[in-house]
Amino acid sequence: MKFIKQIITISIILILPFTFCKKEGDGADSGTSSAVDVNGKGIGPVTKVDLGDIDQAKAAKGKQHFDTKCSACHKFEEKVVGPPLAGVTERRSPEWIMNMILNPVEMTQKDPAAMELYATYLVQMTFQNVSQDETREILEYFRQMDNRKNKRRFI
Repeated sequence: MKFIKQIITISIILILPFTFCKKEGDGADSGTSSAVDVNGKGIGPVTKVDLGDIDQAKAAKGKQHFDTKCSACHKFEEKVVGPPLAGVTERRSPEWIMNMILNPVEMTQKDPAAMELYATYLVQMTFQNVSQDETREILEYFRQMDNRKNKRRFI
């Protein structure tokens, strides 16, 4: 497991310099900031998420996706490579969280909150080849973790 984490970390470091390269004439801005705040929903394919009670089956699948694709860089209570995730569902909208997972490069280029995270952690989050359904399951896992944290706080 440690070897896999090292490979993922090295891969991120090697990919980082190429992440923000722009091609001539690709329509990208000319260096001026183009921050966009879309009502805290971020930038990406997710414009609306209907939340109900936490779906335990989706949360279980979300934990599996998280353990496989996210846990090398994120923990809930501590900083690893990326920010700790405890309370993320309280700080960010469900749409923002899903768009950050599905569209991390554009988010860190245009969304003010994602730009701030990138400036703080200096690491570009990479797309982990997850579908929108898998991302929704990861969101449900985050909701479950934050719900557990809040229950412990009041006991």
